[in-house]
Amino acid sequence: MEITSENKHPSTAIKYDGKSIEFALIFFKNLLLTLFTLGLYYPWAKVAVLNYHYKSSELNEYRFQFDGTGKEVFKGFIKIYAPIILLYAFILYGSQTQNDTFLFISLAVFYLFLILIIPFAIHGCVRYYATKSSWRGIYFKYLGSRSEFFWMCLKGISLTILTLGIYSSWFQVDLRKYLFSHIRFGNLSFNFKGKGVDLFWITIKFFLLFYLTLGIYSFWYFKNLWHFYADNTTVTQDGKTVNFKLKATTADVFELLFINGILILFTLGIATPWVLMRTLKFFFKFAEIDGYIDTNAIQQVTYNDFDTAKGDSTHDFLDFDLV
Repeated sequence: MEITSENKHPSTAIKYDGKSIEFALIFFKNLLLTLFTLGLYYPWAKVAVLNYHYKSSELNEYRFQFDGTGKEVFKGFIKIYAPIILLYAFILYGSQTQNDTFLFISLAVFYLFLILIIPFAIHGCVRYYATKSSWRGIYFKYLGSRSEFFWMCLKGISLTILTLGIYSSWFQVDLRKYLFSHIRFGNLSFNFKGKGVDLFWITIKFFLLFYLTLGIYSFWYFKNLWHFYADNTTVTQDGKTVNFKLKATTADVFELLFINGILILFTLGIATPWVLMRTLKFFFKFAEIDGYIDTNAIQQVTYNDFDTAKGDSTHDFLDFDLV
């Protein structure tokens, strides 16, 4: 990924030098330990992958760093999966006893819980990972409000259900706009300017043309989708806003997805870590920032309300209190 230069400023390169064989060793170790521990090792596996990708990413000769731990992530997963397992046990009990009333209530409570937990899960994840991500000692911050985000998600989920999924494009855009607009990296701020109607038409064209072209349109769909997300993302420094850009063509997307599919198919999934690395390097290769950002001027900013009122709970993966 290269930050292009305007006004003859020197270009700033974001490099990724991860090695497929190194990542494969981490991937298969994580897979085996996760299987042997019946999934309990997954939080530590997730952190191991993040640590590798962060340390393999470089901006102006400085590496990114992830300070999270498997123990912290495990606490968050317990908050989610413990009640899910309990509710699922009630569903199984209702199914075994053939008590239709009990089964109906159990299913209703189960799906209602899933709907209500989504906003907390997203908010908690973004906040945690931002707080634990840094470059040159400068940390990301997520300044979103838990209660504000919860009600926005509840509205979006409700409208998506009532419109049989049609509103999902607007909901996805609203989510991205909210999250990006509340993320800071030192004195850099981010935003997303995409429109729900544009994402809707990208999706509609995919459904209309997928079968007519026997799936071939998928390559244009992914190109349009990735361009939509990248080209509508902005970063602002000292009042100056520049755009992200994705330079990939349909041919580039075809090469990526076709070869990935061949690798997965003919290795029976063994090539998964190589496919993941090919995909990651694809985005680093074709993603750019269309303008100049002075990385030397990036400074850590203290947000007093955030740091004092919320800082104590950032080690928790999820924070369920609803104000």
